Amino acid sequence: MAKAQAVLEDSFCPKQIYEQVAERIHADIRSGRLVADERLPSERELSTRFRVGRPAVREAIVALQNRGLVTTRRNAGTYVSSDAMQRLSLATPTSATGMDADISPASTLDLRRILEPAIARRAAQRAKPDALAEYYLAQMESITDIADPEQCARWNHSDRLFHRQLAVMTGDPLLVKVADVVATTMDQPLWKRLKDEGIHEAKRVQLYASEHRLIYEAVVCGDADAAAMYVEQHVKRVGRDVVPR
Repeated sequence: MAKAQAVLEDSFCPKQIYEQVAERIHADIRSGRLVADERLPSERELSTRFRVGRPAVREAIVALQNRGLVTTRRNAGTYVSSDAMQRLSLATPTSATGMDADISPASTLDLRRILEPAIARRAAQRAKPDALAEYYLAQMESITDIADPEQCARWNHSDRLFHRQLAVMTGDPLLVKVADVVATTMDQPLWKRLKDEGIHEAKRVQLYASEHRLIYEAVVCGDADAAAMYVEQHVKRVGRDVVPR
């Protein structure tokens, strides 16, 4: 019965595209087709080989980075880690991305593009200030060095919870539950690593903080159209920085 249930659950939860790509690269490392310190083909080449979009390839590589199987050198490409085989020999049998794979950041962004403008509109209908949202804004605006681990952690925490707080500002418990799921995916290692790599400049962080401020002020002023527009523009920018297509 338990086995049948597991099969049934798997049929409703197919592997994400990036997981499939990561597992094929993982298999090449384990079999020796890719050896220690060997450079992987470019993202474009892997995209063509596996017939997937480049965001899926990028996510797969970052998932393998998080497991220590590959390393990426800025402007030099991605290489099999020198101790990859040792890591594989010590690891428990599992998928290339881990027992519980992170949600694809591209999928998270697709959902956010649909959901968050609607949340902003609903919150703007109430047009009420929110002390916790203002706290998260102040935290983001206080960042001066995103390369500092403590400040980077503060940024990531405040950023994702600010967006959740917009759902709280709608007064709709169901929207808050959905926003909780999105916030959880934005706390996963795959999302955080891609975001940290894509948003690593002080000016970029200042721009993002300004965008959050515009969203909040539009909500508090009751301008639903502006709030939705600012959120939509912001999420599009995140997409271009984190998982460009």
